[in-house]
Amino acid sequence: MSGIGSALLNSLDIGLLLFIIAVGLNIVFGVLNIINFAHGALYMLGAYLAFTLINLAGMPFWAALVLAPIGVAILAVIIDRLLLRYIYDRDIADSLLLTFSVLLIINESVRLIWGSGIQVVEPPSLLAGSINILGGSVAAYSVFVIVIGLVILAGLWYLFNRTRIGRIMRAASLDRDMAEALCINTRLVVTGVFAFGAWLAALGGVIAAPMRAVDPGMGDKIIIESFIVVVIGGLGSFPGALIGALVLGLIHGFGGRYLPDVNLLLPFVGMALVLLFKPNGIMGRSTSL
Repeated sequence: MSGIGSALLNSLDIGLLLFIIAVGLNIVFGVLNIINFAHGALYMLGAYLAFTLINLAGMPFWAALVLAPIGVAILAVIIDRLLLRYIYDRDIADSLLLTFSVLLIINESVRLIWGSGIQVVEPPSLLAGSINILGGSVAAYSVFVIVIGLVILAGLWYLFNRTRIGRIMRAASLDRDMAEALCINTRLVVTGVFAFGAWLAALGGVIAAPMRAVDPGMGDKIIIESFIVVVIGGLGSFPGALIGALVLGLIHGFGGRYLPDVNLLLPFVGMALVLLFKPNGIMGRSTSL
């Protein structure tokens, strides 16, 4: 039972971290109808900014958790105003090509600034050590990831279902022309949504930094996992992002413990099965959040 409990907690830890990252990709697609290939690079940039603030500037982890995502969101606003604004009404393939170019620019910039080596970010002292839960020992930082993942989940649900800003975002995703007719500044909404998606990606990067190696290839790895999440759950669906992330978390958590030799293949097998029986994902493709 302790092994199963540990695998379950590990699955929840991985799943909720993937949710924080992948839901930003889904929100951007749901509202802007673009697939942001640079999402993984923004995640990586959040991790590197956290490394800089903690290891080089001497700031506490909690300050980096706040400041690094804000910095990436500001960069996203600049990217939107300089580049993406010209392709929102064009074919989705144009957004793929442009955001892939942004990905390459960010990747090379990271190598120039921080080098190609692996950087290490230590978890805060408050979250060092382990906790006994369900008959097994779990890292305190993993419990923190689960808690903050649940907080983000609850906050996003409240944002989309109980606030005026959420209703405006949903209106813009359904019919941008009608939203403009109702005097909604859709240009501001579009920029805000892209920045918000980048903020979520960078937040995931800061949270992941003490758990994973911070290196120039980490963005490429996470964008693949994010696409698996949205394919399993349904592209453009907020509930689908949660379901897809939890499914992938279970695959990693239990596969890593009980099927380590084929664990790297299991996410792709799961994605293939979903595509075979539910081509639009578990929650189907939605044009709204």
